[in-house]
Amino acid sequence: MFEYHQTYQRTFREGELTLGLHIPLENYNMETPTMARQIELAQAAETYGFTTLWLRDVILDDPNFGDPAVGQIYDILIYGTHLLSQTKQIALGTSALVLPLRHPLRLAKEVATIEALFPERLIMGVSSGDRRADFKGLGVDHPSRGAQFREALSYLEKALYESFPSIDSRYGVIEQATLVPKLKQKIPTLITGFAQQDLDWIGLNGDGWMYYPQAPGRQIDAIHAWRESASRQNQSVFRPFSMPMHLDLAEDPDEYATPIRLGFRVGRNKLIELLHLYRKIGVNHLFFALFDSPRPADEVIHELGEYVLQHFPPHKISV
Repeated sequence: MFEYHQTYQRTFREGELTLGLHIPLENYNMETPTMARQIELAQAAETYGFTTLWLRDVILDDPNFGDPAVGQIYDILIYGTHLLSQTKQIALGTSALVLPLRHPLRLAKEVATIEALFPERLIMGVSSGDRRADFKGLGVDHPSRGAQFREALSYLEKALYESFPSIDSRYGVIEQATLVPKLKQKIPTLITGFAQQDLDWIGLNGDGWMYYPQAPGRQIDAIHAWRESASRQNQSVFRPFSMPMHLDLAEDPDEYATPIRLGFRVGRNKLIELLHLYRKIGVNHLFFALFDSPRPADEVIHELGEYVLQHFPPHKISV
């Protein structure tokens, strides 16, 4: 389906692993990120061979949520477009657009515009959302977000990919009209988390799955269960598995991995071994969040670029 999509081909391949980074590229820990030097660091990441920059869809800073839930401060699509305009090849990944909080027709217009301006540089992760403050602020019912997610995704895909679709939804009606601009090909769309669905629904829908960080011994169970659910429904085409990982890169390159919040503290040599293990169990793309590292982000990106990326480079695209 995506054999001619440049970002998909650079990022995803069965049995292989590539690397990305989570915006903001900053070691802000539990504080509010400053968003300083993001363009400079994004350009450096592109030069080293990270395939994708991932952004979160967060509206409100909610101290009760229990993590630095302010995303990258700025709106995911507006800021993502800015990053695309300042780089040449690295992709924008959404992890993830919260569909119940975005009208699907307006979202279709926005992502179609990004795709027209920056062809084949968007990977669209979508989710049902979990931040109650955002739902409450927009007056959207939180308990029914699973049903909203399914309906919004159906509306979004019909608006994006069908000419003059017939849509009658809680979100509105389209008849004898069609979205512009028209896309030349589908945008790779990953389901993030469970999105209030079961594994069989995830195994049938979406172009891939993005799941939360777990140690390899547990992540392999999730990957196997997902692929088995797809197999039960005769979904045999390769669909990639992606995951984030918080990284505290130790200065000692041989320091063994120890768990931290949503990831590991580890030296680069042991990180390479860990990433080979994730590749072996079926992870196709992994992106680092540098939030919890005491070392400056530019220093960590440089070390990863010099010593780690050569083992997990972007895939070459056949001309």
